[in-house]
Amino acid sequence: MKKTKKRRLGLRLLRFVFLLILIFFLAFFLAGGSSVFSPKTWQHLGDFLPKVEARLPAIQQTDSQVAVSTTDRISRFIFIKRAVDARIDHENYVKIRDIPESLQQAIVAVEDTRFYSHHGFDIQGIMRATLVNLQYGQIEEGASTITQQLVKNLFLSNEQSYGRKAEELLLALDIEANYSKDEILELYLNTIYYGSNYYGIGPAAEGYFGKKPSALQLPESAMLAGLPNAPSLYSPYVDFLMAKKRQFVVIDAMEHNGYIDESTAASAKIKPIYLAH
Repeated sequence: MKKTKKRRLGLRLLRFVFLLILIFFLAFFLAGGSSVFSPKTWQHLGDFLPKVEARLPAIQQTDSQVAVSTTDRISRFIFIKRAVDARIDHENYVKIRDIPESLQQAIVAVEDTRFYSHHGFDIQGIMRATLVNLQYGQIEEGASTITQQLVKNLFLSNEQSYGRKAEELLLALDIEANYSKDEILELYLNTIYYGSNYYGIGPAAEGYFGKKPSALQLPESAMLAGLPNAPSLYSPYVDFLMAKKRQFVVIDAMEHNGYIDESTAASAKIKPIYLAH
């Protein structure tokens, strides 16, 4: 009986190994063969695995988060695209082509000015934040890029620990290796919280201005771009004056970074804002 069980276990193990080898070579050829060592190649392996159960992004999980096992963390890192896809609201998802350039520029100007040049983390920001944190003996200041914020919004808790920051950094590097900058920005705009219970640019544009994102004008884009910093404080439905002040900050950042000129900035600041409610 024992020998029979051992043989069965051996056969199952051989089948499992064979399946892994088969999947490997399928991914190899699907990826073009020569690019097998590229991080993007390994994403094809995930297509042969069972789908990950769809869950709300971490930023929307109001209850205590379910503990994630080491195996799940490793799987998430290796097959990052599967993990991301399981956390996306596909029903309200807006493609980057339908998001006005003014909003894309506003977000980059106010949240991560070196977004298009870094690889998921900002060395200068990290060095500055590290000095501050060492001074206080705890994490007092962050240096999160748009990519790191995306990772946090999708997967991580608000725990302020070096372990969580390390995981955030690793996943940010993984995201950068597997997505283009436009795809990362698209994901970010579709997952961040804009206040007043609006998650993602689609619901936010409709909820605040009664418009689709593609119809947003510069003043509206600047106001929306200012909300993620403190959504419960800057929501125009909570405090319109604070929202307007924050909009000015965003417009000034856009001018400072060369996205708009002085005349356009001045015009955007005085243009009326009409809310949907």
